Amino acid sequence: MDHVPPIEAPSATIRQPVVLQVLPALVTGGVERGTVDMAVALAEAGWKAMVASEGGPMVRELTRAGAEHITLPLASKNPLTIRANALKLADIIAANGVDIVHARSRAPAWSAWIAAQATGAHYVTTFHGTYNLGWFGLKQKYNAVMTRGEKVIAISDFIAEHARRIYGLEAERVRVVHRGIDMTRFDPTRVSPERIIQLAQKWRLPDGYQVIMLPGRLTRWKGQAVLIEALALLGRHDVRCLLVGSDQGRTGYREELVELIKRRDLTDVVHLADECSDMPAAYMLTDVVVSASTDPEAFGRVAVEGQAMGRPVIATAHGATNETVLPGRTGWLTAPGDPEALAQALDRFLALSGEERDLMAKDAMDFVRAKFSKESMCASTLDVYREVLGLALAAPQAE
Repeated sequence: MDHVPPIEAPSATIRQPVVLQVLPALVTGGVERGTVDMAVALAEAGWKAMVASEGGPMVRELTRAGAEHITLPLASKNPLTIRANALKLADIIAANGVDIVHARSRAPAWSAWIAAQATGAHYVTTFHGTYNLGWFGLKQKYNAVMTRGEKVIAISDFIAEHARRIYGLEAERVRVVHRGIDMTRFDPTRVSPERIIQLAQKWRLPDGYQVIMLPGRLTRWKGQAVLIEALALLGRHDVRCLLVGSDQGRTGYREELVELIKRRDLTDVVHLADECSDMPAAYMLTDVVVSASTDPEAFGRVAVEGQAMGRPVIATAHGATNETVLPGRTGWLTAPGDPEALAQALDRFLALSGEERDLMAKDAMDFVRAKFSKESMCASTLDVYREVLGLALAAPQAE
């Protein structure tokens, strides 16, 4: 009988890396969603996932995925609290053998950076926005903690360029990882007619009207007033417009919008809807999605979600929107704060044939699925972690 060499058992000393993400809280929003998605991906990859925050309703989703949550007052900007958080994080890093600390917001980033320096853990940041620079550059120094990562993840090319231009961040430390959306949630085939009908009834939408929707919290820079002025210029009352989003206590701005709608004789056209818990159904109820932001979007989730649902998007041509919309193929880009340009884009959309809309829907869905999936975001972030640890990168997936 031939001699068969024994199969060597894997070493029990091999330990999977430990990643600790830090952020203010786990309530709602893009930063929070990305944190939870990444924790799930880490657990699925066999790594240990830890998250430190003040907590919130998304903690349950974390723990279900096998991640560990530590509650700390990380939303505080008080220097004494930041210092105390740093000491606690250092203890957590040492006790759990944390390899990488990943900071996703400025106040917790200071605590995380101090703790990483004290323990020798690797430090990674995600640059999520442009951040207010404040007076005399003081805020800029506070923001600069987001550039101290060994690798700095930027959520768009626009943000990467901003970090290089404003903070002098070296290009070799920047890794662009676009935000990703859950394609199983934002999938037209998974939205039942009952969900769409229920929402139409809630918003009292009559049949036979094309629907224009601007999703986004009611704040001035999101451009709701620009869209209202564009609709006045369009001069059509055979459409309906939904402004979907909470005023988050900005009752003064909400009242301004109501008054503007009255002055422009659009009370039968424009409807202010509150925050919607079923956005996939809202997109399916809509014919065209508008993002009229007057300030540049760091990423622009609305434009990507709308396209994922097969809806053309009209957005402003600045910020990351230049990366997330293909003009003429998946939507149109207009000048910021320009109601006339927006009215012209709406007019072009309303004139499209059914065949042209179907082609645009297909291009939009194909584009988003190829570039902005949650899976792509998580895989790219894992590669950043591997790069920091000196591990081999994952093999690229065949398209």
